[in-house]
Amino acid sequence: MSNPDQPLLPPPAGANAPLDRMVAEIRRSAGTNLLGLLLLLLGLFTVFSILLPGAFLQRGTMQAMMFQLPELGLLSLAMAIPLVSGGLNLAIIATANQAALLMAWILTTQMPPDAAGGDVWLWISIALSAGFLLCVLIGLVTGFIVAVIGVHPILVTLGTQTLITGISIWLTRGQTLSGFPDALIRISNETIAGIPISFGIFAIVALGVHILLTRSVLGIEIHMIGSNLESTRFSGVDTRRVQIWVYVLSSLLCWLAAIVMMARFNSAGADIAQSYLLITILAAILGGIDPYGGFGRVTGLVVALLILQTISSGFNLLGFSQHLTLALWGFTLIAVMAAKRFTSAMLARYRSASFQRPK
Repeated sequence: MSNPDQPLLPPPAGANAPLDRMVAEIRRSAGTNLLGLLLLLLGLFTVFSILLPGAFLQRGTMQAMMFQLPELGLLSLAMAIPLVSGGLNLAIIATANQAALLMAWILTTQMPPDAAGGDVWLWISIALSAGFLLCVLIGLVTGFIVAVIGVHPILVTLGTQTLITGISIWLTRGQTLSGFPDALIRISNETIAGIPISFGIFAIVALGVHILLTRSVLGIEIHMIGSNLESTRFSGVDTRRVQIWVYVLSSLLCWLAAIVMMARFNSAGADIAQSYLLITILAAILGGIDPYGGFGRVTGLVVALLILQTISSGFNLLGFSQHLTLALWGFTLIAVMAAKRFTSAMLARYRSASFQRPK
């Protein structure tokens, strides 16, 4: 029988080697060829500059791109965190729209029509707090069903999306709410030193998410459960807690996107930005986030968003149909996924051949 007063012996050398290698790979992996994405972005700028001399590389065009990017960028970040964890959140648009409807209802029906000055900011704060709490609740419920009950994230978030959208349509009868205070509208219409405030919000949030995923314990744990859930659980990580946090964080990013969309469109409705759902997945995968989980960086996602926005703005200036842009984005998603699978298969064959080669 072992002596309880005897100090515990350290684990044998190399006992934690697999876990250490996993963490090291997560820290080291960029999840994407960032240089390749930057070269593609530079190539697109060059092509559109040649095709649209004097129209594309203009301050107005660049500013318009920065005005259009933030809501899609915030929603893409909301999709990216579950993807890195090996999950998916198909309810990001529905969550953002319901949060926007709640905040809009407070501002349009509960705030006194003659409110001014500090009273307006008080009601805006109340509305934003209500939207925040709603998104936390949605994230907690979603995370609980995924992590504790064990239902697949696709089924959970598909059901959540349908439920939330149905409730939103039922409460509003399919109508939109509009007419928000100017103080809120300025978020998406004002600039500071030529930079839209909404773009500044997106940049700060993207930096925060990048730091969270790469420099915090929670971020490393999110990567770990995406890489191998069972191994992470056996390593002592509370995987249920991490998965719940994943969907809470995703929902809170939807809340920020809802604020930006309200400010930009001056309206809230159950069917706003429905086309953004697949585009957020496209941006994440194009940016190098592994759809099977475990790897990916925010830097690649941001560059991918810039690429997609550049294509959209360039095609718009050329007079092409928006549907053609969507078709090109869909083709890009298929091509990227096929290229990833082909590259992975070739790399696996190379490693196998190297391992079997006699030394």
